[in-house]
Amino acid sequence: METKIVMSDPTALGVFGLATVTFVAASAKLGWTSGVTFLIPWALFLGSIAQIWASTIDFKKNNYFGAIVLGAYGLFWIAVAMHWAISLGWFGPLDPAKADPRQFAFACIAYFIFSIFIMVAAFEANKVFAAILVLINVLLPSLALSMLGVAPAFFSGAAAWSELAIALLGFYAAGSIFINSYFGRTLLPLGKPLGLIRKGPAK
Repeated sequence: METKIVMSDPTALGVFGLATVTFVAASAKLGWTSGVTFLIPWALFLGSIAQIWASTIDFKKNNYFGAIVLGAYGLFWIAVAMHWAISLGWFGPLDPAKADPRQFAFACIAYFIFSIFIMVAAFEANKVFAAILVLINVLLPSLALSMLGVAPAFFSGAAAWSELAIALLGFYAAGSIFINSYFGRTLLPLGKPLGLIRKGPAK
């Protein structure tokens, strides 16, 4: 006799993790708080562990979109936390000749490239996810350009406000998924897919 393990949808937890870490990080970018030392726990536990755990469950549930997206951004926040920790000297003093923080900008560009593909898929998931991905594709190049010294005042502001908007939409998305799943019907809509690209083989 085979025992079947039924797992709940972890998406609400993963999206809540993303919303929380971007909310805390945006507070620093907007000048409401200062420093990155106390951002690191939120990046590790909410930004990374929550999303990666949700990603592993989505892989088991064959939820391709959730598995890849939550996993990719969960890994991003582990790298960000490590970047901050290294810059703070947690692993020993830095040699300026061997440490160029602008490399983080190129990581943001890499994630921006991949996030364009994710955005296309998000358009066919729901409107809230689509809006979050559009904002992520504002945040990532803005971070990169500001770190590379291109109009830093403008792009730092664009990064800060887009990150705050990601957080607020993320809170709504997480709450919507949780409430709708718990009550078994749509109480907080996420918006229908745009319907621009049909899934499946071309006709």
